[in-house]
Amino acid sequence: MITRAGFEALRRELDELWHQRRPEVVKALAAAAAEGDRSENAEYTYRKKQLAEIDRRVRYLSKRLPALRVIEQTPVRSDTVYFGALVEIVDESCAHRRLRLVGPDETDAKRHWVSIDSPLARALLGKHVGDECEAQLPEGARRYRILGISYGADCDN
Repeated sequence: MITRAGFEALRRELDELWHQRRPEVVKALAAAAAEGDRSENAEYTYRKKQLAEIDRRVRYLSKRLPALRVIEQTPVRSDTVYFGALVEIVDESCAHRRLRLVGPDETDAKRHWVSIDSPLARALLGKHVGDECEAQLPEGARRYRILGISYGADCDN
């Protein structure tokens, strides 16, 4: 599962890798190869590794994108936590957090986008505003209360 925004970001990444980055690296690799002895040519070795990384990512994205299921519709019950929800929670120490539940391919810690497969997301699924849940996190069990749930354009920040 993936959101439309996440799918488009992966598609843009594939396009950028294939049409911009890869040709640049191939050109630089050819220039480094033309310098002669490749056994002691650091630039040649670096460019070969860089090209291998790009090709590996291109292969992964080329196989992964067709296999993803884009979830575009808002759930019928927008007062319940489902995939794609922006959830505002508070823990027992009164620390507030806003999380978006997304697919594993689009998690982003800086944006507070959490995989639907994570323990916290699993604990939140199906809950409503005011409900409490407990999640088994690496640092131990934590209790949370749901303060708000939203879907749609306000979730893409």
